[in-house]
Amino acid sequence: MLRVTKLVAVAAAATFALAACGGGSSDGSSDAGDTGSAKSDVKVGLAYDVGGRGDQSFNDSAATGLDKAKSEFGIDVKELEASANETDTAREERLRLLAQGGYNPVIAVGFAYATPLGKVAEEFPDVQFGIIDDSSLEKVSNVTSLVFAEEQGSFLVGAIAAEASKSGNVGFVGGVNTPLIQKFEAGFTQGAESVNKDIKVQVKYLTQPPDFAGFNAPDKGETTAQGMIDAGADVIYAAAGGSGSGVFKAISAAGEGNWAIGVDSDQYLTADSAVKDYILTSMLKRVDTAVYDFIKSAVDGKVLTGVQEFDLSDEGIAYSTSNEAVKEYEAKADELKEQIISGDIKVSATP
Repeated sequence: MLRVTKLVAVAAAATFALAACGGGSSDGSSDAGDTGSAKSDVKVGLAYDVGGRGDQSFNDSAATGLDKAKSEFGIDVKELEASANETDTAREERLRLLAQGGYNPVIAVGFAYATPLGKVAEEFPDVQFGIIDDSSLEKVSNVTSLVFAEEQGSFLVGAIAAEASKSGNVGFVGGVNTPLIQKFEAGFTQGAESVNKDIKVQVKYLTQPPDFAGFNAPDKGETTAQGMIDAGADVIYAAAGGSGSGVFKAISAAGEGNWAIGVDSDQYLTADSAVKDYILTSMLKRVDTAVYDFIKSAVDGKVLTGVQEFDLSDEGIAYSTSNEAVKEYEAKADELKEQIISGDIKVSATP
């Protein structure tokens, strides 16, 4: 049976400001030294997923947690970027380089690192690794799984989408058709149907595994969203990493009365000014909190192990309220949130 350790993750009232890392190098990495008031001898390595720092989504959320830890603890950090056409071999080598460089802990951002990490963790038993969005290595003692109840937050934004929709037709754009992204789809659909049992939910995935380019293909995101709009959707939820910017562009082009819903970070705060006012809310997945707490545990000398799960009850999952337009839907969303936390509503993790 899966042993899950619950973290008390306090969500910040606003998104942490992203700070640029100094000393970029030709291999897509960066080194950073002491920026805090006290210097820690912990060296942290972080390997990004496709899209990397600057994707205004999943990777940026991880970067925010890293930046906060760097600022507070004065740690040395090294970040390695992923390429557009990733392979397991490249991921494996990226993790190996960090471990060989004396970085401990090493954090792998994304479930795609699971197989490569299994190999590298065995080679470096004295290095503690953390992986976002995967628990398949739960029995490996030097791997910590940082996972989330994405379906819960997706349920809430699905309910908001159904309330905001005038056409009774909403859309879900997934980056890659994997069990993880299907959790977003499942919660979104269930949440929308909880408000309007007759609502139409269009579902499209940009790519199929092993092609993970769907997380960084804004053009595909835009084309797919435009097709949904043409088919009647007036609210679209994008769980597609960097491809979400294309969805936002299509929604803004459709004009007033159409809404996009962001994911992972508060995308209303980071999106281009031309589209931000069309982002009704975002499903907040506090990867920043997970990364920060994992690093803090290493600095404190009591590194977190096993499976660490974040959900609505500890605010590791939430929805954003930065756009004033979402206020009229907050009461219903908060009511549903309490019902999920209490167990009165069971949210499925599969479509």
